[in-house]
Amino acid sequence: MATAASPPAGPAASSRASATRSRAGRLSLPAALPADGRGDSATTYKELGLYSWKRRIEDAVIRVEMTASNALKWEEAQRIKHEEVLQSRSLWDNPAKSHEALSALSDAIRAVDHLKDLLYKAEEAKLISQLAGMDVINGELFKQAYDISLDATEFLDRYEMYKLLKGPYDKEGACIIVTAGSEGVASELWAEKLFDMYTCWARRQGCKEGLVEKITSISGHIQYAAMEIESEYMFGILSGEKGMHIMINSSIDTYGTEEAISARVDIIPLFFDRPLNFHLDDNDLEISPSLDECGNRSRRNGATVRVQHIPSGVTAKSSGERSYFANKLKAMSRLKAKLLIVTTELGVSSANMIEKRAVERKYYRETRRYTFGPQELVHDLNTGIQLSDLNSVLEGDIEPFIRGRIILRHG
Repeated sequence: MATAASPPAGPAASSRASATRSRAGRLSLPAALPADGRGDSATTYKELGLYSWKRRIEDAVIRVEMTASNALKWEEAQRIKHEEVLQSRSLWDNPAKSHEALSALSDAIRAVDHLKDLLYKAEEAKLISQLAGMDVINGELFKQAYDISLDATEFLDRYEMYKLLKGPYDKEGACIIVTAGSEGVASELWAEKLFDMYTCWARRQGCKEGLVEKITSISGHIQYAAMEIESEYMFGILSGEKGMHIMINSSIDTYGTEEAISARVDIIPLFFDRPLNFHLDDNDLEISPSLDECGNRSRRNGATVRVQHIPSGVTAKSSGERSYFANKLKAMSRLKAKLLIVTTELGVSSANMIEKRAVERKYYRETRRYTFGPQELVHDLNTGIQLSDLNSVLEGDIEPFIRGRIILRHG
């Protein structure tokens, strides 16, 4: 497994994430703020309402100096270790091990570069904060230092979270699949809202979005939607999102009755840098529609292909490719990835040993509940975290749930 690395999005994506981050915590200051020149700087900051912001900058700098310095030493040691491993001639006799070693070295080099940059920015913020307490408090400089401190805090939060992602497939990309429940149009509308939530989250993170596909019902609403995210570690980050997401409509006018609307979320790893070797017997597979059922070429192009592993009942589908054969290959790839995760999590040696009831218990359990009504609430059953800002969550602010699950699982 590769060494713990910096957030995989990289500097460019980090800047995009910062640009799309909520501006609620950002400062809006004039270019130059008056000060008494020789007076007590702490008093001046309090009078301007900026003392708490100055403390945040100082706290962020202290955290960077303590945490990032130790992390840099550790990553430097990892880099040297991986370089020594790659110098072994016997390593190249094993392509899988050589790929793993190269990936680990790449992660370590990237982490070292990012941590050095972080320490440099922390020094810059520290200097700016000190200058701001002198003769004139320059608003633009102070805002720059505060923004640096926010970025540094976010980087360290993500770095510490990524260090916990050590599962065998945590580093892979992810395919997010949202399927409407059995409540008709209401569940289709709910599935659409959930899919929009994940789309907003991915854009906030500066993720590299790949294929997006949607299957609509007769009413024109989403029955099934999938989005591939090609950025590293997305599977490890998002795997806790799988399960049933329930919308609860509660109203005083209906004497306290509640209406539950469901949609199911699947998270499947995407293997881009290494082949997925997972054998399936053709006799255990049911593919629909078959090539003969598609008829002529025009009906084959763009046809949704569904593949089911009969013994386990696990299914996968694809509709985003241009041809029947491409969709069949994509559906097969997703099925293999899904079965690989199921066998790993259930601790069985082959797909044929998977029990249908075990799959239903694990993948149809309730993950999160979203309550609409006079008292809005989002309750994550994996972590126990409850948030009252429902609109913010549906706009993609699901980071508290993600962090909480990763810490609970790996911490």
